[in-house]
Amino acid sequence: IFKFISPPFVSLAADPAVISPQDPTLLIGSSLVATCTVSPDFHLKAEDLYWTLNGRRLPAASYTVLGPTTLGVALAHLNGSKQQSGDNLVCHSRDGGILAGSCLYVGLPPEKPVNITCWSKNMKDLTCKWAPGTEGETFLHTNYTLKYKLRWYGRDNTCQEYHTAGPYSCHIPKDLALFTPYEIWVEASNRLGVAVSDVIMLDILDVVTTDPPLDVHVSRVGDLEDQLSVRWSSPPALKDFLFQAKYQIQYRVEDSSEWKVMDDVGNQTSCRLAGLRPGTVYFVQVRCNPFGIYGSKKAGIWSDWSNPTAASTPRSERAAGGCDPKGGEQNTTLRRELKQFFGWVKKHAYGCSNLGIKLYDQWRVWLQKSHKTRNQVGKEP
Repeated sequence: IFKFISPPFVSLAADPAVISPQDPTLLIGSSLVATCTVSPDFHLKAEDLYWTLNGRRLPAASYTVLGPTTLGVALAHLNGSKQQSGDNLVCHSRDGGILAGSCLYVGLPPEKPVNITCWSKNMKDLTCKWAPGTEGETFLHTNYTLKYKLRWYGRDNTCQEYHTAGPYSCHIPKDLALFTPYEIWVEASNRLGVAVSDVIMLDILDVVTTDPPLDVHVSRVGDLEDQLSVRWSSPPALKDFLFQAKYQIQYRVEDSSEWKVMDDVGNQTSCRLAGLRPGTVYFVQVRCNPFGIYGSKKAGIWSDWSNPTAASTPRSERAAGGCDPKGGEQNTTLRRELKQFFGWVKKHAYGCSNLGIKLYDQWRVWLQKSHKTRNQVGKEP
């Protein structure tokens, strides 16, 4: 960037040349005629001069001699500045020496910021993010200022900690009130103007979130080849504040990018995945949503997902015996296995009171062992 500033007590006449206009701001598509006038003390003529823009020499066809020591250049249909600090328009002497420089700021006024969203991790802070507008790119340095105030009687406050959750975000670490709504908005400004977002209103208690659940463990359920057990610990914030949480689990097989989501986990910190493929690696994640905050009926905001945790289901013993039954064979197999299950229950359980998931698991293990024995002996049990 070239910008010549005269030293103290030195006349402007000591500068080699002067460019006019100096550091202009222009809309994209504008045209400009700039002039370079050399000081008489340097004994240079207009014919001894040439222009560059961002280091690239401009064609002589764009020059106009406007006086013995003044050379003009015409720039038409300007594109957006290639750098937010401005494009460098420089006047040179014939030998390449720099005589004067000017910065051209070519761009667009800011658009109204949109999509303001906010969340609180501990009910004392607030983080907000936004989008810069439909186009976003202004080609000029644009400042974004997040402002907030208590809805009815507060004064305007300005957020100070920017870029904490991305390029368009700001964090308010303290001094926030509960049970009182806030007005929040974003102002965007650059050399060509100012744009203000719509105002959103929120109560801190309505936007509470937590860290992801901790210590997520995934393990096999005995020898059951189609199930995995998932357990985790509650986020620390749940222990510090008066609210509960509900959880979601998502899982996918190792060679797929498609996640399946379980929504009905509730507020328990363990769950069993069923209907899985035998001998398959699964990746599992858990997230948390706080609710019942100080008696509020509104749910909070889902946390980020926990880091993926992997485990594999046991390999099926039946897979080595041939193809799975298809079509009508499936119904025959189901009837046979149900008959085996109820026969096993009659032998091992005493009354319906003992029926439960653990009993079912025990039968599944017995069934798999019976299939294994059948494969080894080579005949039906």
